[in-house]
Amino acid sequence: MEKKRFIVELGCGMDLHGMDATKAACRAVRDAVGRSCLCGLIEILGRNNFEGVLIDVLVACPFPEQVDSARVLAELPVGTPGIRTVQGGMLTKGICVNEFGEGCSSILVANAAVTVFVEIA
Repeated sequence: MEKKRFIVELGCGMDLHGMDATKAACRAVRDAVGRSCLCGLIEILGRNNFEGVLIDVLVACPFPEQVDSARVLAELPVGTPGIRTVQGGMLTKGICVNEFGEGCSSILVANAAVTVFVEIA
């Protein structure tokens, strides 16, 4: 079967205190999914279920090797998922203990691209 790209949505997620790459990645995927509506699958393609719907998740974060792929994919409500993690995202200064910038925590930012493909006979 041939697969066709149906939608691409981007998301951003952060962990403000714990530098948890998985938490930030999950939030980025939820952000992307929350702005997506797949009603076209039913209304345009005439599908009555999500069989043949493939979801590709690309996560970019500062520590891609720390991302728990299974937890991130659990954020997807439908489809057959796949995930890739790559170096990217951002680290920036978080809360500081004093006015001199000493003892600062870091904010970890992850970006996600969620692409939905549909298998066409």
